[in-house]
Amino acid sequence: TENLDLMGGGGGPDPDTISLASVTAVTTNVSNKRSKPDIKMEPSAGRPMDFQVSVTVIEARQLVGLNMDPVVCVEIGDDKKYTQMKESTNCPYYNEYFVFDFHVPPDVMFDKILKLSVSSFTTIQTNKHQFFHKWALLSDPDDITAGCKGYIKCDIAVVGKGDNIKTPHKATETDEDDIEGNLLLPEGVPAERQWARYYVKIYRAEGLPKMNTSIMANVKKAFIGENKDLVDPYVQILFAGQRGKTSIQKSSYEPIWNEQIVFTEMFPPLCKRMKVQIRDSDKVNDVALGTHFIDLRKIANDGDKGFLPTLGPAWVNMYGSTRSYTIMDEHQDLNEGLGEGVSFRARLLVSLGVEILDTSSPDIMSSTEVQVEGVPNISESATGKVEEFFLFGVFLEATMIDRKIGDKPISFEVTIGNYGSEIDGVTKPKSGTGKRSGGDGDEEESELIQGSSDEEEGDDNDLVSVSSTPPMKPVITDRNYFHLPYFERKPCIYIKSWWQDQRRRLYNANIMDNIADKLEEGLNDVQEVIKTEKAYPERRLRGVLEDLGNGCSQFLTLANKDQNQTGRTKLDKERLKSCMRELESIGQQAKTIRTQVKKNTVRDKIKLVQNFLQKLRFLADEPQHSIPDVYIWMMSNNKRIAYARVPSKDILYSGVDEETGKDCGKVKTIFFKLPGKKGFGAAGWTVQAKTEIYLWLGLNRQRKDFLSGLPNGFEENKMLKGPGSQSAPPISLTYTMKQIFQLRVHMYQARSLFAADSSGLSDPFARVFFSTHSQVTEVLNETLCPTWDQLMVYDNVELFGEVGELRDDPPIIVIEIYDQDTVGKAEFMGRTFAKPITKMADEHYGPPRFPPQLEYYQIYRGNCAAGEMLAAFELLQIGPHGKADLPPIDGPTDMDRGPILPVPLGIRPVLSKYRIEVLFWGLRDLKRVNLVAVDRPRVDIECAGKGVQSSLIQNYKKNPNFGTLVKMFEVDLPENELLHPPLNIRVVDCRAFGRYTLVGNHAVTTLRKFIYRAADKHANNLNTQGTHTHIHEIIVNYEPEPTIKKMETMVKLDSEDEKGGKKKKRKKGGDEVEEEEFDESMLDWWSKYFASIETLMEVRPSGKMVYPKELENEFDNFEDWLHTFNLFRGKAGDDDDQNMADEDRIIGKFKGSLCMYKVPVSDEMQREMGFDSNMGMFQNIPTNDPINVLVRVYIIRATDLHPADINGKADPYIAIKLGKSDIKDKDNYISKQLNPIFGKSFDIEATFPIDSTLTVSVYDWDLVGTDDLIGETKLDLENRYYSKHRAICGIPSKYAIHGYNVWRDPLKPTQILAKLCKEGKLDGPHYGPGGRVKVANRVFMGPTEIEDENGLKKQTDEHLALTVLKHWEDIPRVGCKLIPEHVETRPLLNPDKPGIEQGRIEMWVDMFPKDMPAPGPAIDISPRKPKKFELRVIIWNTDEVILEDDDIFTGEKSSDIFVRGWLKGQQEDKQDTDVHYHSLTGEGLFNWRFIYPFDYLQAEEKIVISKKESMFAWDETEYKIPARLNLQVWDADHFSADDFLGAIELDLNRFPRGAKTAKQCSINMVLNEKDIPMVSIFKQMRIKGWWPFLARDENDEFELTGKVEAELQLMTAEEAEKNPVGEGRNEPEPLEKPNRPDTAFLWFLMPFKAIKNLICNQYFWLTVKLVVALLLVLVLGLFIYSMPGYMAKKLMGV
Repeated sequence: TENLDLMGGGGGPDPDTISLASVTAVTTNVSNKRSKPDIKMEPSAGRPMDFQVSVTVIEARQLVGLNMDPVVCVEIGDDKKYTQMKESTNCPYYNEYFVFDFHVPPDVMFDKILKLSVSSFTTIQTNKHQFFHKWALLSDPDDITAGCKGYIKCDIAVVGKGDNIKTPHKATETDEDDIEGNLLLPEGVPAERQWARYYVKIYRAEGLPKMNTSIMANVKKAFIGENKDLVDPYVQILFAGQRGKTSIQKSSYEPIWNEQIVFTEMFPPLCKRMKVQIRDSDKVNDVALGTHFIDLRKIANDGDKGFLPTLGPAWVNMYGSTRSYTIMDEHQDLNEGLGEGVSFRARLLVSLGVEILDTSSPDIMSSTEVQVEGVPNISESATGKVEEFFLFGVFLEATMIDRKIGDKPISFEVTIGNYGSEIDGVTKPKSGTGKRSGGDGDEEESELIQGSSDEEEGDDNDLVSVSSTPPMKPVITDRNYFHLPYFERKPCIYIKSWWQDQRRRLYNANIMDNIADKLEEGLNDVQEVIKTEKAYPERRLRGVLEDLGNGCSQFLTLANKDQNQTGRTKLDKERLKSCMRELESIGQQAKTIRTQVKKNTVRDKIKLVQNFLQKLRFLADEPQHSIPDVYIWMMSNNKRIAYARVPSKDILYSGVDEETGKDCGKVKTIFFKLPGKKGFGAAGWTVQAKTEIYLWLGLNRQRKDFLSGLPNGFEENKMLKGPGSQSAPPISLTYTMKQIFQLRVHMYQARSLFAADSSGLSDPFARVFFSTHSQVTEVLNETLCPTWDQLMVYDNVELFGEVGELRDDPPIIVIEIYDQDTVGKAEFMGRTFAKPITKMADEHYGPPRFPPQLEYYQIYRGNCAAGEMLAAFELLQIGPHGKADLPPIDGPTDMDRGPILPVPLGIRPVLSKYRIEVLFWGLRDLKRVNLVAVDRPRVDIECAGKGVQSSLIQNYKKNPNFGTLVKMFEVDLPENELLHPPLNIRVVDCRAFGRYTLVGNHAVTTLRKFIYRAADKHANNLNTQGTHTHIHEIIVNYEPEPTIKKMETMVKLDSEDEKGGKKKKRKKGGDEVEEEEFDESMLDWWSKYFASIETLMEVRPSGKMVYPKELENEFDNFEDWLHTFNLFRGKAGDDDDQNMADEDRIIGKFKGSLCMYKVPVSDEMQREMGFDSNMGMFQNIPTNDPINVLVRVYIIRATDLHPADINGKADPYIAIKLGKSDIKDKDNYISKQLNPIFGKSFDIEATFPIDSTLTVSVYDWDLVGTDDLIGETKLDLENRYYSKHRAICGIPSKYAIHGYNVWRDPLKPTQILAKLCKEGKLDGPHYGPGGRVKVANRVFMGPTEIEDENGLKKQTDEHLALTVLKHWEDIPRVGCKLIPEHVETRPLLNPDKPGIEQGRIEMWVDMFPKDMPAPGPAIDISPRKPKKFELRVIIWNTDEVILEDDDIFTGEKSSDIFVRGWLKGQQEDKQDTDVHYHSLTGEGLFNWRFIYPFDYLQAEEKIVISKKESMFAWDETEYKIPARLNLQVWDADHFSADDFLGAIELDLNRFPRGAKTAKQCSINMVLNEKDIPMVSIFKQMRIKGWWPFLARDENDEFELTGKVEAELQLMTAEEAEKNPVGEGRNEPEPLEKPNRPDTAFLWFLMPFKAIKNLICNQYFWLTVKLVVALLLVLVLGLFIYSMPGYMAKKLMGV
């Protein structure tokens, strides 16, 4: 998001987007009195866009905790989505895919935080574009001392419109299991991140806007009785998903907080910016007053000599909505930091520091809560000494004022901070006399000053600021615009303001900006030189690099001044150091690159230098502000209409030229724009006003030369006469010098304009403004490439100033292009600027400057390029003799266009005759026009007024091809190829009664690629000579071919190669043999497929054949001779770039080609054309008669489909449409899968040209309702079919006549080669002895034998022919790469979500013409069926299991052990042994057998499970999970839950080999996997040994909790059926009962011992207490029992 704000602070256009159509014309300045205008108008930040965030949660590992049931929650902003729960495991496997859709501005998008949490731990992660298969580290936000809590493996991608995701192929996952190497972190962030404290100190704020409206104020005053400040500000900071707030300062416009907010977060943080907001606390609505973003990358440096983030104490300025106070603020978004602020809001004194925590020290608070604490007050001087600054401005002209504003008087108000604002007139800082500066510079000036007697003393401390120009009624320029009649009297403004003196920061930024501007201009020049093919671009580049080196060394000398200035912060010092280091290294590199620039390396070097440019721009952006930016508002009738913002550093004055801002003391053309959201879209493109304004900002004491940059020839008008007025600035200037000019505008043509009408064309005219004059060209109807060829003369143009200065630096000309509409207002189509070439009265009109050259100017519409204009401009001074001295206008005489003058002779291009040949092939995919289908279309080609029409297609539905293939016409075109006009292709439909309807049109803007250039003679001779006499045969011997001995094992080798890098890859280097010989029958098409993907992941070999994108992208759309031109109709969309062809506007396609060359034709070309003169240059082209083809479409799989159902899954199936055939494979939908494997082939018969577009769609099957389209992809089969690359059937890398790799083309390699040689008129092929074949002058070698299915060898030339085909691109003259056997990956798009990928599909297409021999059956690519296996696990014994229970009777530690195991998941197939009770030593004897049947896919190493997701699920869902056997040891309890003791997980493909004895079995077998031999049960089939059980202790360390002796045996289902066994110890083949000792029942045998133990040892005190209690109860009982008797006796006295 950094570079989105192109308009921000008037920075120039983004270097990538500006086209090179002349940049130089506007930019070259001579006298430096004027600075460059910015062409682009519309702010692009803040406009909502579509984003899609996709997150795939694959698995989690090493989660802390025992036996948990983890769920992953993915949370973005307020949206949450959850995965399924996995039971009882700490490494769950999910593979679930979530998609979030957003429609928000980019800034908001990138501030969103993505949070992944598992059960209770979270990882916080802000989001930039894309991570693939990375591990996110989980940490606990409540306890920062604890370290890592586990990892989640996930993919994340954020996609905007038109972004494409690069998906690496998903193959085996071994290389990604290296967690540390694949952490989910942006580049440059270390894996071990530490915790850190971020201290943000908030001291105070100034200049807050007065919030409540005056009505509210009066109401409050009535109730409270006093007038308080009506704002209760507090500061809120958002960082990394946490929010901190200061206290609220009641009723204060200058609040003082002195508080610090402490964030605890990892360092480096994954959040790049911190958002600081001043908010107004209010019961009703709590609103932001202003927002500032602190970019952490700008205030830190991560290099070796870098520094931690630090900032200030420094003032930061906040900008936002206007300061006029309405209850409903329409620009509230601006205060939230969205879009460019239109007014100063406040400034805030902050500082920031970071301290890395040592989490091991005991006294650290372990929570990450945000804390707020007080800090001591800061001294006044800490931010620098307060100085008095002086801002001066002159409005030299105000034109192009939008007529919509109305004709009320207009004035301009200039403010810097709150100074100069009429609402908040600001008092001078406390130290001064405290007089308020107001004053509107109106006629009442004298009254304002009556009271100030100090003026007389000539002490100008108390000059009244004049911040706005006098209101003036506008005058009409033309239909759209007004201008203000300033003429010779130019109004001035001046403002005094007081700021901390931090100019050094701005000076350093200016030096770097100046270096960067110079560099950018130089690079544009170099590219212009390359583009216009002028000589020696490398010289210009060397010059640019020399300037860069000098600039850098100058920075090093200048930047070090003013070291001891007050208010220098740590950041200032560190930034200075790092900038000096960077610039020094850039300077050094520039020197070295300069020596390496050669003619052929220019382009590469330009790329390197562009990196310097980006780095300089980054360094120049100063994070600590000082002086706020200057705002200029245009006011009409006291309403604020439009504004312009000028960064204060650009107009800052310094005694040193390099440090001065680029616009200081220069006349700058400023365009005013509408504030906030009003400026989006069409409204923002019209200029509100164009001003020529001169600005100067500097210290008051440097004021003496603030007028020196103005054009000379003026007198100052002071406010009042008197002794003190000498030093007072003028309130207006009167120009005494006036020059009169004639401007000649030569408008030749424009191209690629915006389509403004519904027909897809426009009726363009241009309006040219210069000073207060404007004229219009004629309107040309129905074209996007108008050739106006018109000279417009402006007489009596008055310009003020000295002659010499005007010659070097004339004002700019604005050209606007409009579309004329019969009703309503003309629509704006774009704008560009130009500078005229000026001739003084006494100069000679002649070379080198005159007559001027036509140049291309880039036209912009908002921020988008909208075409180019070819024109020239000259400004001629009218001397004392009047117009008689001006050079005459000699137009071409042959045309009479009435009052319109054509462009004169010296300026219009020199023409010569060209012949343009057009190949008309056909029209495709024409949609309806005005609801009527197109029936009899025709194509009209027009170029420079001449043209040709195709033959009429009689019935578009039956045959959309043209009858006549080639037509040609001759036309006069400019000699200079760059000036060639575009060629227009228009399709019309001929209706009854001679009516025509325009269907669509296409403009070929550059004809250069169609210019025929004869082949280089020298090369030709060389080749022909080689073919005739055998002077040199070039022997081409590619891959080292196997010797005959190897030949015997050739097929075997072939098969291993398959494993390594077969099928869609040519062999990597060929012969790496896998560990064990592979059985040929095991291999199928999928082995080739997976092998190719694997090699794709390891290293991209030269012939990569799984194309990660569409096939046509690799072979530029197969337009080797047949081009496809999209036909457009309808109005172009506003919001996106013109260069992106708007899909909805395409109404069809025209297929054909062009060829142009000068006439008369040279002999060689005659020779080439010789065969058939009707076809011209298009020789050897097939006929375009209808042709029948068998199309065979293979669909392999789809990946990352967009979920279509509520459960976050989809039920995809394939639909294929080609012409009339429409196949829906609805019955074979794949339930609940986002990565379905289809593995199907479909045969369709088609007839070209009627059915030429193949649409492959993926639909989501629904039980009720219609099926939803997930996405579709379209292939143009016709271009493939006719392409020279031979895309009809890919060429495999091996020739085989049987097996899974059988040759599938109906033609054998020898036949294909013979056909290609015949078509290319090549000599050959000649097969020679010893495995040689000669084609033209190349000789190829190769093997010559082949084995058939019975193992017999035969002689064959096929291998030789195949070798030639694989290297066909090396054949001279006709060679091109032939398409290998391949799989292409095509993105699926959904028309409802344009530009955002909805998944991808892997597929390929073969085409077989019906007039050839029929092809064999389709290759079987059906998905591999999982193979059925049975895993038998015998648990023999356990040992050293930790003892959990204490025996009640004997007091010994013991455990009641049992073992649990599962393969697919605890719910699915867990099995338990019986319990070994009362083990005292941790030994357990079981002899128990688990049996796990499972279905296994060997290629993918996954177990396949099919189960219903829930009771209500319609059908079973297929899951693929890794093959991992889990064994756990438990302690059985009768009454409470069983206790978990330990576990081990064995990956059946690679697990440690078991130890021979229990003694050798240790915890290291699992922890140090690298040192231990790994085995795979699929290779061993049977293995026995001891394995450790592990669990985590209190400190999260692994500890050994037991050992198990187990035996694993793997059998295929067939074997298992033959010898069945029983579960547990059951029949058949029962295991013997274990011989367990009877310790469990010992206490029955020795009752006394047990009782003694119970009473004496374990429960001694309990027994004593019990006995005493019993006695007491007895006594009490006796007492109660005998009491009544005794009482009676006593009473009776017995």
